Amino acid sequence: MHAELKGKRVAILAANGFEQVELTEPAQALKAAGAMVSIVSPEQSAVRAWDSTDWGTEVRVDVRLGDARASDFDALILPGGVMNPDKLRCNETALRFVRAFAESGKPIAAICHGPWTLIDAGVAEGHRLTSYHSIKTDLINAGAEWVDEEVVVDRGLVTSRKPDDLPAFNRKVIEEIAEGVHVGQAS
Repeated sequence: MHAELKGKRVAILAANGFEQVELTEPAQALKAAGAMVSIVSPEQSAVRAWDSTDWGTEVRVDVRLGDARASDFDALILPGGVMNPDKLRCNETALRFVRAFAESGKPIAAICHGPWTLIDAGVAEGHRLTSYHSIKTDLINAGAEWVDEEVVVDRGLVTSRKPDDLPAFNRKVIEEIAEGVHVGQAS
């Protein structure tokens, strides 16, 4: 285990339908780097993954969304999948949670459709971001500069396009969390 994130606490915000590898692989990478990872969810005790074309595994919820506070964490991860961010972007408690990270300048990482939640939280505007290609127009309409790159970092916001980008995504997430707070992140 590397100690570069020792003592860092990372929240992964997920609802039912998150893309399985977009939660499990970052969680494994963060733990290997020494971070303490908590699954935060509006679900009661477990949240269910989507695994490419069908329902996947269930993951235990560590902190109910209503009880979660951004001040208890050093960073936030937003996995994609289509269902997960679509549910979170309609949940005002989730949006307040995301905004609190942005306002404090703590690193936020979103992959695939995860940036949908950034849009509705009011965090995307004025940032250079990437995402799954089908939400490119949504990000542009929200005031983001969209680019087609494996991983993009802008003032502590880390974004990637799809599961194939996970190795680069995980490296950048670890790097940004190790750096800490990023001034000017909030739009």
